[in-house]
Amino acid sequence: MSLLTPEAVEEKLKHLTDWKRDGKEIVREFSFKDFVQALQFVNAVGEKAEAANHHPDIDIRYNKVKLALVSHDAGGLTERDFKLAKAVNEISTKN
Repeated sequence: MSLLTPEAVEEKLKHLTDWKRDGKEIVREFSFKDFVQALQFVNAVGEKAEAANHHPDIDIRYNKVKLALVSHDAGGLTERDFKLAKAVNEISTKN
């Protein structure tokens, strides 16, 4: 998968709620009612990530979850990152 240009990344971020660029990654933080809901969200993200064979970096702290996406094998951001970010946003609206 080929790397996206910086301009393409910025354009895609305009259509992706609450994600932002942080170096070579795109990141988003999610907040939940409690730790149990945060874990349920992480498990749902894990299922999508495993199915896509594309795995985010996940930081969970009580009711907050921070996800970071980058295509390590490509050395930066690719279409795959934005596809998973969109799927994660869909999961977050269900929780």
